[in-house]
Amino acid sequence: MVVAPPASPNDAASAGYAERIDFVLEVAEHLHAYGTTAQRLEGAVTAVAQRLGLDCEPWSNPTGMILSFSDPRRPAGVSDTTRVIRLAPGDTDLYKLCEADRIAEDVMAGRVGIAQGHAQLRALSKPPTNRQRAVQVFGFGLASAAVAGLLRLPWLDIATAGLIGLVIGLIELASHNRPRLNEASDAIAGFVAGIVAIAIASLVGPLNLNTVTIAALIVLLPGMTLTNAVNELTSRHLVSGTARFAGALTTILKLTIGTVIAFKLAQHLGLHAQVRASRPQPDWVEVVAVVCGAFAFAVLFRAALRDYWVVMLSAATGYVVARFGGQMFDSHAGVFLAALVTSALGNAYARLAQRPGALVRVPGIIMLVPGSVALRGVINLVQQQNVDAGGDAALAVLNTLMALVAGLLFGNLLVTARRNL
Repeated sequence: MVVAPPASPNDAASAGYAERIDFVLEVAEHLHAYGTTAQRLEGAVTAVAQRLGLDCEPWSNPTGMILSFSDPRRPAGVSDTTRVIRLAPGDTDLYKLCEADRIAEDVMAGRVGIAQGHAQLRALSKPPTNRQRAVQVFGFGLASAAVAGLLRLPWLDIATAGLIGLVIGLIELASHNRPRLNEASDAIAGFVAGIVAIAIASLVGPLNLNTVTIAALIVLLPGMTLTNAVNELTSRHLVSGTARFAGALTTILKLTIGTVIAFKLAQHLGLHAQVRASRPQPDWVEVVAVVCGAFAFAVLFRAALRDYWVVMLSAATGYVVARFGGQMFDSHAGVFLAALVTSALGNAYARLAQRPGALVRVPGIIMLVPGSVALRGVINLVQQQNVDAGGDAALAVLNTLMALVAGLLFGNLLVTARRNL
């Protein structure tokens, strides 16, 4: 049997002009779908295009891309091609992100041909199995319970947050293929979280009501989106950063609307929640919650099984650095140190392993993002109808965002990134 020799980089660059463009477009669409920020996506797409002998000027925003191509070997203006792509906002998928990066690297290195690489990218778009959907729902419940544990809430509060998280996971699963339900899913989730928490606080026992509600909604909170938005703005991707920031605020408003409707409805139904402020759990509960939370985010970020230990270690490291840094200095200094460490470690991992640094960077800051503070501030503002009630929370969000972004920027200076992802 005669085995064909592997393709060389020159073979990839000499493939058809339209074929090379289609491959770059496929890479761009996949990276966008997996939650890549504008500056990293554009850098990765430009690098792939250059290795394939194309000039490419990409422009990315959270809901689409514009890519202009030309062939540098042909006269100016003869081969100019522009593609406009409308896309849904991306969601973090670490397994597919790593696979898309590997496929692009294989094509650029000549280990596989463009046609084979294109087919491999398309294979990543297959829908999740029922088992994968069930694991994602479990991840919702575990993440909510873990956050309640990190806050050292009583056992009833932890169980309530976990239960609501499971229900919200089912709502998110049901909304994926239903556009109308998807539009209102955040508000519905907020309503469900509020009404279930009030019912348990009225009929079973007292709860830290607002804190349990926020812990239950933790997976839907746009803290990572807010961080990415400010990161894009500091990188001078103003349109993408502004659009992403507006999208995050919209999500917070929808969650708040659902929660407040639940509180008002409970009043009309005569449900009077027993509210308490109690955090009695010992240190070991927080330790277990860190491990469970790290595992939950490995599930929710859809990491490959072989990468679970990387994702879990990164998430735990970020939390521990922030925790002890906050004790030594203050909470915002702790967030800055955690972002700096995880950003530098992500770049170092990308250099050493030749894989996306997002495997370390994204989980490392997920427990630091300010989504819960933002939601608490808006809920307090609506409940009390007093601007001062949400003012402190807004300032805390701003300070946390600044600390996070500063840590990411200085982390990139400490260990220079050689890979866009």
